[in-house]
Amino acid sequence: MLSFKKQLFNEAATAAKNTHMTHIEDLVLDGGVKGARQAILALRALRDMLSGNAKAPVDVTVKWDGAPAIFAGLDPEDGKFFVAKKGIFAKARKVYKNHEDIDADTSGDLNKKLKLAFDNLKDLGITGVIQGDFMFDSNDLKKEKINGIQHVTFHPNTIVYAVPTGSALEKQISKSKIGIVWHTKYEGATFETMKAQFAADITSKLKSSSKVWQVDATLPDISGTATMTAKETAAVTKHLSNAGKIFKQIASSTLKEIESDKELNLLINTYNNTKVRKNERITNTTAHVKGMIDWVNDRYNKQADKLSSPKGKAGVEAKRERILKFFNKSNQKKLKLVFDLQNFIVDSKLIIINKLNSLNNIGTFVKTKSGFKVTNPEGFVAIDRMEGGAVKLVDRLEFSANNFSKDIIKGWDSPSR
Repeated sequence: MLSFKKQLFNEAATAAKNTHMTHIEDLVLDGGVKGARQAILALRALRDMLSGNAKAPVDVTVKWDGAPAIFAGLDPEDGKFFVAKKGIFAKARKVYKNHEDIDADTSGDLNKKLKLAFDNLKDLGITGVIQGDFMFDSNDLKKEKINGIQHVTFHPNTIVYAVPTGSALEKQISKSKIGIVWHTKYEGATFETMKAQFAADITSKLKSSSKVWQVDATLPDISGTATMTAKETAAVTKHLSNAGKIFKQIASSTLKEIESDKELNLLINTYNNTKVRKNERITNTTAHVKGMIDWVNDRYNKQADKLSSPKGKAGVEAKRERILKFFNKSNQKKLKLVFDLQNFIVDSKLIIINKLNSLNNIGTFVKTKSGFKVTNPEGFVAIDRMEGGAVKLVDRLEFSANNFSKDIIKGWDSPSR
């Protein structure tokens, strides 16, 4: 089996843009045989790193729950400074080189933040193109008492970030007009040919400014800092061993069909996500497969009921029959193994996430109507230093449950924002 560096990121490293990263367990569904192998190798490399036996260099970045995504840099065509939002690499890209450009395309809070980003980032000496998450502007900073201690907080999305008042970090943040966490830089002669470099050392190359609180998303070298115990290492090893055994039992044709059949892939992912939204872990995988078949039937029945023409209903019925052919008895057994494989990947991932969470140096909470509740960071991204690709590790039952919960106040609807 190839190493993490050679196998996991050979293809990811050639991806030109940081537009979307798959949850590591979903590589089994979305990446076929290669994806399943990549997931196992990634977790094995992280286990080795956290147990002090790293065979290949791996960086880890924290996923910050910011908004909006911000791109900034110099247009390779004319050398002018710009800011941009997601869509910068689309054919009909929009880059904003002055306030008039921003006004012509945006409004509201996004308009305000893009203008603040333009005004405060243009003098930092940015070369090339860099990408980050907008965490706050000065109006977003609030004074909150949490567990009896005064904090300065910012709340861009689901997670509330809190820094004790009077600390050096709080003083730096409070003086800033904006806060940005940088995580990716791009190099290339044109937007079309730019390549992404994850976990880049970005802030050290920029001019410092009291107006901008900026940090890299990359964690410091964690060798010896977040070392897993022998018991934790053994647990991850056992889960990965079980994952490897199951992986060998799954026919490559099954994984290929799930990966390549876009409608089937969407249905499986969507049904899995219904469990995430309910904060339910998939435990009985046999029952999960049967529940999925019932759900697929019901989904197509509802689609057909909304249509009045016989032709339309027949079209939906044809789709249903085609999809249900996949769920024959043989494939039901194979699909159960696919979910078993995902479960062992999740088991390994959660142990690693729990260890990485111990490195968090800024308070993270969710806000409820009855007060603040401690939560973990959104998650982490593992990056190969040599190859540059990335995979995402998120405790979905915690973060997604927080994200979908009606009891948790989000940054965009906080009454105090």
